[in-house]
Amino acid sequence: MVLANPPFKGAIDAADVNPTLPVKCKKTEILFLHLFLRLLESGGRAAVIVPDGVLFGSSNAHVDIRKKLIEENRLEGVVSMPSGVFRPYAGVSTAVLLFTKGGTTEKIWFYDMEHDGYSLDDKRQKVPENDIPDLLECWNHRRDSKFQQKRAQRLTVLQKQIAPPKKDLLEHHAIIHRLKFEEIVSKTPDKARGAREKAEAERAELQSHITPLQSEINQLTRQFWATKDQLKANKYDLSASRYRQVEQDEAFYEEPKVTLERLLQLETVAAGEVNALQKIMAKS
Repeated sequence: MVLANPPFKGAIDAADVNPTLPVKCKKTEILFLHLFLRLLESGGRAAVIVPDGVLFGSSNAHVDIRKKLIEENRLEGVVSMPSGVFRPYAGVSTAVLLFTKGGTTEKIWFYDMEHDGYSLDDKRQKVPENDIPDLLECWNHRRDSKFQQKRAQRLTVLQKQIAPPKKDLLEHHAIIHRLKFEEIVSKTPDKARGAREKAEAERAELQSHITPLQSEINQLTRQFWATKDQLKANKYDLSASRYRQVEQDEAFYEEPKVTLERLLQLETVAAGEVNALQKIMAKS
């Protein structure tokens, strides 16, 4: 078994690379992966930390080591970690590769971790957000169909619950956008300001209702599977973000027709202000 956090983001002279390592490469993180595969006996297991460049690097050395892990061994899991987990020493994003020597890979379990229980700055203070307990539970039950079904059902319930407030939130964005304009051009801006402040308070309340639901949805979608065919089609890219399905919130965009109408209104208001100033100047 190999458990390691090898040196990475480093380079050595080609002449210093052990000739038994089957790679023409200077990058330490790639050389160490080849070393681990050489050290392990058939069936031996490894959990090693690598910089995220190993997951998606496009050089021949990067692609070759990923291909080797997948085609000649069993890459069982990839845990993507956020940048900051090694601060204050390094801010680079990293990942944990879990693999077994020998065999082949048909599908890979991913977990896209966003929090590790500490702030991701140099202070690294404890925070409530921590994905590690969920990560471990998901890893231990990754092949448990009942566990996966329960999470899928909960996700469906949450998506139904969050849809109405998200729709209301989008409508409030449109209302607030309109009221801000009316506040500028109206002869009674106080009335428009009051309506805007009321709409903004309602929007904040909606957001407070949406946030915990969205957080749980994010938690439930952090783990997923990707097939070898998917990876092969992407040069064996192991980036979690490439395969994770995240539902994008609908954004508010004002209709071009409305924008043009408001531009004309602004032009009329501006012309009126200029005329008023000209009259004042003429009297003086």
